[in-house]
Amino acid sequence: MQQPLVIAAPDVIDEQQHWLAQLIQERRLSAKTAEAYERDLRQFLSFLTGHLGGPPKIADLADLKPLDLRAFMAVRRRQGAGARTLGRGLAGIRSFLRHLERKGLANAAGAAATRAPKQPKSLPRPLNARDACRVVDTDLQLADEPWIAARNAAVLTLLYGCGLRISEALSLTIADLPQGGESLRITGKGDKTRLVPLLPIARQAVDAYLKLCPYAPAPDAPMFRGARGGPLQPAIVQKEMRRLRGALDLPDSATPHALRHSFATHLLAGGGDLRTIQELLGHASLSTTQVYTGVDTSRLIEIYDRAHPRA
Repeated sequence: MQQPLVIAAPDVIDEQQHWLAQLIQERRLSAKTAEAYERDLRQFLSFLTGHLGGPPKIADLADLKPLDLRAFMAVRRRQGAGARTLGRGLAGIRSFLRHLERKGLANAAGAAATRAPKQPKSLPRPLNARDACRVVDTDLQLADEPWIAARNAAVLTLLYGCGLRISEALSLTIADLPQGGESLRITGKGDKTRLVPLLPIARQAVDAYLKLCPYAPAPDAPMFRGARGGPLQPAIVQKEMRRLRGALDLPDSATPHALRHSFATHLLAGGGDLRTIQELLGHASLSTTQVYTGVDTSRLIEIYDRAHPRA
């Protein structure tokens, strides 16, 4: 990762480099997560430069108090940062201070004692089953080229039928497709692998695309290709989903990621247990998956209010 300009003493910059390398190599954080942590720490170090009257040194970080961290978050909030951004920023700072603490260079107790802002509760907004099925229908795709229409349907079917993230679907290779098997081995966030069932309808959609695709990617190259033969980009899938929203009269919340939410919500409504859904989605924590119980409860309340004679 290229090191951007950081306002800090050389000893801090040196430890920052070691910390970033550890995040990626040892803790196996994704590159995007590591970049977000680096950016948050850079903002904190820039704040400390003004707060302390000069570029912070390791000794300054060793003496940090909860008051210093609260002052930083107050500045960031005035700049427009929301609770989620502040919470992630505090997590990155804590991670760096724990790195220093393990090396005997600082005490992370001050950061640990600082409470993160209360996170707003937001529920995923899945599509209903009928709309989800319409979105993945090949006959309803809007692309003029038959192979591109088949490609779009295959990608969207993997999001809804297998609960994949868009990055996971677009990174699939020919070699990833099971020969006669019924499961896909998916490499998700943090390079964690999981097995997800490959439903017959999803396999049929992928096979239909491969049969029509004019390009023949190498077995270890992404199998979903753009119009000119390069790897298919997420922005193209998102654009096609926006077109479908208009054509099918779907809400603005109907995004590619909403199909993953729909996968989880519909499984839960059909009797699936949270632990299984957690494994299928690749969530590290069950608490992340539990948000779907709120989605399903909301749906039941809506049905009650609309249909019960005493509502």
